This record gives sequence, structure tokens and C-alpha cells, in this order.
Amino acid sequence: MDRAAHLSVVVDLSPPQWLLSAQPGPSNPHPLSLRSFLSQLLAFLNSHIASKPENTLCVLGAFPGKSGILYSSTDHVSTSSEKGDPDAYLPFKVVDAAIIDHITNELDVLGEWEAQESTALVGALTKALCYINRIMNVSADNEPRSPSEPRILILSVSPDQSTSYIPIMNSIFSAQKLKVTMDVCQLYGPESVFLQQASHLTGGSYIHLEHRDALLQYLIMSFLPPPSIRRTLSVPTQDKIDFRAACFCHKNIVDVGFVCSVCLSIFCQPVPVCSTCRTKFPIKSLQRLKSSMPPLAGGPRAHAAGRTPGGTSSPTPAASPSANGTPTSKRSMADSLR
Repeated sequence: MDRAAHLSVVVDLSPPQWLLSAQPGPSNPHPLSLRSFLSQLLAFLNSHIASKPENTLCVLGAFPGKSGILYSSTDHVSTSSEKGDPDAYLPFKVVDAAIIDHITNELDVLGEWEAQESTALVGALTKALCYINRIMNVSADNEPRSPSEPRILILSVSPDQSTSYIPIMNSIFSAQKLKVTMDVCQLYGPESVFLQQASHLTGGSYIHLEHRDALLQYLIMSFLPPPSIRRTLSVPTQDKIDFRAACFCHKNIVDVGFVCSVCLSIFCQPVPVCSTCRTKFPIKSLQRLKSSMPPLAGGPRAHAAGRTPGGTSSPTPAASPSANGTPTSKRSMADSLR
């Protein structure tokens, strides 16, 4: 508790998903707009800074097709908010202004088709790990200044992208090596299979937010305390963890998969040659595996591996808005932050 703590926050900033999150409806009884989300997020970030003056903070944004650092406490941030407004605490205002300015600028330069691209959540996650690795190896006066219990908080609104399974697993292994805890708060959409595994394997907490009007309470009570203090608190935990993986051939989330005995690549159906390590398998083994595949009523047998436990459907990608609706939603998001 005497050492400084570091927190890296990865924010999912997908314009189509935030547009859906802000629309009220029967399936969305607690709508949450990007403006309301950022106001509560900034209060949470200020709470982390106020907990200890030596605490460090890094905020990264995952935009469509790219990611970047919105704020870093180790870098000097020069903003127009450093002067004026004597009623505001300067460190808080610097953080707020830096994050809002970066998000607004990034949303302004997004094109019509760029806003429809998938969010670069994995890119932001890997940058957060690189940032933590850098500050943990920095020393001054021959004394280590690495923070204690560095952790990453992922705030996601997008569904799983099956093509990001391997990069996310590599990020999980890197976080385990660095002893970094990964917390996840799914703000909108279905349960995230990959992020569930990330929080479970790194000892973090995963929360699928249902009452989004109480977002700030969830953030402060569940994600503000470091992992060592959470042992004495009643922090929400996962009742069930989905350990399904994505196949290497079609990038689909599978329930039953076939693993290469050499490189451990996963396939949704038996293959004669591993596409990763080029290992050839015996014909008899392939015939035996194909005969053991469970049949699926109403569809080809090869798709039987894509079924989910209990008959539930697999996570479906978010519906992409029309070409006319995408720039409007992106422009309205940027204008609402000003």
C-alpha cells in the first residue's frame, strides 16, 4: 500500500455501438450515451488520481481501425485548461481536457467508411501492456520506481471479433508474465467470451453491466480498489465462464474443436494437413474423427462445432449501420462532447 499503483484504461469508442447504446427500447431499458459515460468515467479516473499522489494513469482509446493514447500521467500534457477557472483542481482538469480533446479530434477525422470498421481493441490492449512494461523497468537513483499491482481496465461496448482470438490470447499470456490484472466491464451488447477468459486467467473481475445508470458506482466499488484489497471486499465475480475458442480455419467460435497434436492449432472440423505447422494426419484418424462429430439438425455436420452450450446462439456481430447513418452518428458523437 506504500507503493504507487498504476491503472491503464482501455475505452471502446465504436460510433455504431455507442449509437445503439444511447437508443432506448425494450431491449435497452437503461440507455447510456457516450457523453454520460465519459462524465462518469472521468470521475472514476479522478478518484484514482486522488487516492494517492504517486498513482499513475494511462487512458487508451480503441477507435475503428486504430488505437492511441488519450492521456498518460508520465508525459507532460499541455492544454488550454492549465490557466483560468480557479474553482477547478488543476490535475483533474488536465486529465478531463486531454481525454475529451483527443476523443473529439479522432472522431472528427473519421471518414464515412472508416467508422464502420471493427474497433481496434486488441491494439489498445497491447499498447497498454507495452506501456506497463516500460514504466515497470524505469528506475531513478538506482531505486526501482515500478508501481505495485499494475492493472488494466477494459470498457467494452462491441461484441467479440473472432479474428482477434489469437492476439487476445497472446495479450493474456503477456499479462500473466508481467503479473498484470485485467478487469473488464461490458457496458453494452452480449457477453464477451474472450474478455471473460482474459479477466479470469489474469485474476481480474468481469462485470456485464445491466443497470448502466449506476455505472460510476460499479466503477468505484469494483474496479477502484487494487486486487489485494478486493479480497476483503464483496466484489462481483463471474458465475460462469465461457472457455470456447475460435477456430484457426474459419475464425468461428466453436463448441467442439479439433486440436493439432504438434502446434495446438484449433480447427472446427478434421483437416488432413495443419495449416499452421503443415503436419499431415493419418487418413484413418480423420475418418474416425469425422464419424465422431455430433450431427446438427437443419444444417451441415461441419457446422456442429459452432453450437453453443444449452442451445443458446453464438454471439452475433453488431448490425452495421447504413452508409447514410454512419457519418451522422459519428458527427453527433463528436458534437456532443464539445
